[in-house]
Amino acid sequence: MDRVIGAVSTRLLVSLSGVTAGTLDRAAALSAELVSRGVPLSLLVAPRVAGADQPGAVRAWLAGRLAAGDALLLHGYDHAPPPGWRRRAEFATLPAHEAGLRLTAAGAALERLGLVADGFVPPRWLVSPGTLTALRAKGFRLCADATGVRDLRTGTVYKGRTQGFGVAERAEPWRCLAVVMATARTARRGGLVRLAADTADLARPGPRQALLDAVDVALGLGATGQVYPDLLTARSARAA
Repeated sequence: MDRVIGAVSTRLLVSLSGVTAGTLDRAAALSAELVSRGVPLSLLVAPRVAGADQPGAVRAWLAGRLAAGDALLLHGYDHAPPPGWRRRAEFATLPAHEAGLRLTAAGAALERLGLVADGFVPPRWLVSPGTLTALRAKGFRLCADATGVRDLRTGTVYKGRTQGFGVAERAEPWRCLAVVMATARTARRGGLVRLAADTADLARPGPRQALLDAVDVALGLGATGQVYPDLLTARSARAA
């Protein structure tokens, strides 16, 4: 049975997906903003997407960010929905066997980029029970979904809802405000603040500024910037 962990101290996790050769400039600009604030990035990489064009450029940039203290998490394989489920996310409905096959292919594609990952974030933050089984079988340490971060070795779940954008343009101002306000509420009660951005969001001034505003609000309320694997590392250190 999973053990659910609520608020312990205010931790800030910022993730970025959609990194490709064509979006490296946006990713680098966000990274620089966060470095100036002392906040590392959790980079969510779908290898079939990230390495589709100019894989050398993507590889070099990711390697540099990992050396600087950011973290890499596998973000699916190619984001293609399961057969017969056009509107479903890639790992949202898969049984264990099919999830395992996709994870194997994703791991091989990631290795071709010269990278490895033992943490997983499913596309659209939606994960099936079968995928969790496959992740454990393949030795993954953590899986983060829409509502929390799961330690796959112990079953511990760190509660915290992901705050992101990805809305229609007409709803964008409301969503930007909602992200900042939700961040403030979570940080005030000492919870786990999880901010998620895609490089497509960074092309629009509203979401980009709202993300930075949310980071500043969390830091101002005492949050500490971390990457996803830090949650497990900190727990292991306390247990030792």
